[in-house]
Amino acid sequence: MANIVRHIIRNIFLVITIIFCLVYGLTLLVPFLNPQHWWLVGFLGLTFPYLFFLLLFAFFFWLIAKPKISLLPLLVLLLGYKQISVTFAANFTPSNLSIKPDSTLRIISWNVANMYGLSKNQETKQHNRTELARSVLDLQPDIICLQEFNHSFTRGENADNISLFSKKYPYFFYSKDYDKENGFYTSGSIIFSKYPLIDSGKTAFPGEFAGSLIYVDAKINNDTLRIFTTHLQSFGFNTADYAEMNKIKERDDEAIHASKNIFIKMKAAFTNRGLQADIVRRQTDSVKHPSVICGDFNDVPTSYTYFRVKDSRSDAFLKTGTGVGKTYSTLAPMLRIDYILPDTSIIVKQFDMVDENLSDHVMLVSDLKLK
Repeated sequence: MANIVRHIIRNIFLVITIIFCLVYGLTLLVPFLNPQHWWLVGFLGLTFPYLFFLLLFAFFFWLIAKPKISLLPLLVLLLGYKQISVTFAANFTPSNLSIKPDSTLRIISWNVANMYGLSKNQETKQHNRTELARSVLDLQPDIICLQEFNHSFTRGENADNISLFSKKYPYFFYSKDYDKENGFYTSGSIIFSKYPLIDSGKTAFPGEFAGSLIYVDAKINNDTLRIFTTHLQSFGFNTADYAEMNKIKERDDEAIHASKNIFIKMKAAFTNRGLQADIVRRQTDSVKHPSVICGDFNDVPTSYTYFRVKDSRSDAFLKTGTGVGKTYSTLAPMLRIDYILPDTSIIVKQFDMVDENLSDHVMLVSDLKLK
């Protein structure tokens, strides 16, 4: 009787292992299928790290239970070497941001959540904007790229966020993707530089309030470096959406309706990011100078978005980071959606993530050296 039970359990685990292998195999197609046309692959891309660990567990389980079967999850895992290589970093020399290597350029990229932090208290918000600026300035960067940056041209000193940086970084380019009442409230991406800018530009993404790709050309000694920054389409979840996610987790009676609303937003975001990634790639392919792309892509390393934008570029986190490099504090435990991507003519000397608890994203800091 005991043998029959063990046989049944093994067969059940074998079926589960095969299902995991098949789904994992589908995730390997994600980088090649534009979600603008194949939006379901966007959901698949989010599952990769979890499927990786499940198959790793299956490998060890079968290695003990029936070693021959362990070859199945092992071989399938190895097929995903490309995705594995961009999901996990294995560099064990810690970065030290207090020391900036000689002849390097320090770049900061940060989604600053509208400059007012995570608090809902208005007085705290005013304090957070100056704390956030101080956190950046204390690291003495050469280039600062900020996404979800807001500024008012009409409301006075307490809403003049550009001046928090421009005293030390007089050269900047601001995208103003959203402009309310002729400068009363504006938001978008901004690049500050301590080096003179000899060119700048903006490519607006199609759609209302869809963001943009911006760039500056900084004159650094005898070199010209082009810095891009962008904020690609987010899921746009608000407080009500997070409440609906809790209904789904708790299997509330309204869970089906909640799931539908979340699904619609995610589908739209995957579709738009596919289009935006193609636009970014076209613009960055035409660059004749050394260049760096940084920003909030709102997508994981196994996505079409990441592979399309990155192409043959380096990923600063993968060069000197460790682990999975979570950059976004909510939704899931392994979301790396913010990046610094220098081209291959630039050496990554160090990279680190700084969490000041002033935004739902961490700050990315990298020291780069032009060859």
